[in-house]
Amino acid sequence: MKQELIFLPMLGQIVLVMLVYVVLSVRKRQELGKGGVDLKRTALDPKAWPESVVKASNNITNQFELPVLFLALCLIFHQMQAVTTTVLVLAWVFVVSRYLHAFVHTTSNIIRFRLPLFLVGFAVVLALTLMAAWRLLGTGA
Repeated sequence: MKQELIFLPMLGQIVLVMLVYVVLSVRKRQELGKGGVDLKRTALDPKAWPESVVKASNNITNQFELPVLFLALCLIFHQMQAVTTTVLVLAWVFVVSRYLHAFVHTTSNIIRFRLPLFLVGFAVVLALTLMAAWRLLGTGA
């Protein structure tokens, strides 16, 4: 399998982060246009923004938690020359779960929908971690 294919889901995850930044920027601009935003307060407290902005801001934070581990794992698999169809499918499952999670998080933010999507991503990262460890321990590296 072409090892560089692992970079496609990585790029998909990066695009997601950029999209959420765009959503955040648009929402901030909209809220500022409505008036009533205390800029002095928001400079020190990101929670001082209206809910729509806080949802997007919180999701940005989420994109630098579990996804960072995912990105590192993708690089590990590439470095080990261990990108397989299974690894690639799991990587795409992770990215799709993050897009869905971001959509729920930045819109309705209903936990009963958001949590299962998070757990899918978590399970994928756990599986990839175990697969990488197995590969490393199995090859004596």
